[in-house]
Amino acid sequence: MSYKFIVRNPRDSHATGLAERATALAAQRPGLAFSAVLALGVLFGTGAGVAIGMLGAQHNAARLAEQQRELEQVKQQSQQEINALAARLGELQAQANRLNALGERLTEAGQLEDGEFDFQGTPGQGGTEAAGDMPLEELLTGLDEIQAQFDASGRQLGVMESLLFDRQLQNNALPVRSPVRRSYVTSGFGYRADPFGRGRALHKGIDFDANVGDPVMAVADGVVSFAGTQSGYGSTIEVDHGNGYMTRYAHNSRLTVKAGDLVRAGQQVARAGSSGRSTGAHVHFEVWENGRVVNPRTFLADSPGAPVAKRGRG
Repeated sequence: MSYKFIVRNPRDSHATGLAERATALAAQRPGLAFSAVLALGVLFGTGAGVAIGMLGAQHNAARLAEQQRELEQVKQQSQQEINALAARLGELQAQANRLNALGERLTEAGQLEDGEFDFQGTPGQGGTEAAGDMPLEELLTGLDEIQAQFDASGRQLGVMESLLFDRQLQNNALPVRSPVRRSYVTSGFGYRADPFGRGRALHKGIDFDANVGDPVMAVADGVVSFAGTQSGYGSTIEVDHGNGYMTRYAHNSRLTVKAGDLVRAGQQVARAGSSGRSTGAHVHFEVWENGRVVNPRTFLADSPGAPVAKRGRG
């Protein structure tokens, strides 16, 4: 008699038993079996949905991080462009300030009326067109055009400043000012009755009323060519203006400069007095052009003139 030993897998037996019991339960209670199957499907579907959702969330997070990096790059690039524009704006502002200062100097040098050119105010503008966003390229082009205009204006104003400066130097070397402040002419240029009663005599200059000690000023820039005593003139100052003109200031009580000194227009060179051939305190003023004495009133006529009195002093 033979025996057959059948070896079974316990797991297979357990699985077979579960399957048989599930089949029996489904046969006895089909509704409950259907509900169980449905619950299992929902459970598996929910798990799959959660897994898919987690994968989608990870994808969205990665995409958001990428967008954040791109936004940061755009922000940095925009800031660099803003910094570049700020630097250009600073350059233009500095150049505008320089041109304004130069324009104010030219206005003063050109003796323009106050308010004729206001370099501090902003010119008025207007327009009826609808405004819109300006492209960056157009803005940069506009800044380049303004820079070019500033450069051209700066060169032109520089040339004008040089010309006005040269003219100012020339004007400062012309004897067009009065040697005494707040005074008047007491004796004119030319032949007149000699104040000492000796008939007719040539008066080579004009006399200004002054008190002893009043300041006597140079009428133009120049170099003192003589400082001392001359016959008839008393204490005398002569100034060479370097352009063919020489001026003489006579009958002083005291000299305040010496030969070789550089003097500016309006600088004191002496104090008024009555030295030399004189009848009283006054300032005798002469103008010489290329070695020939000329009437000082032809120069003083361009500046506020003093009324001429009819009495002479010497």
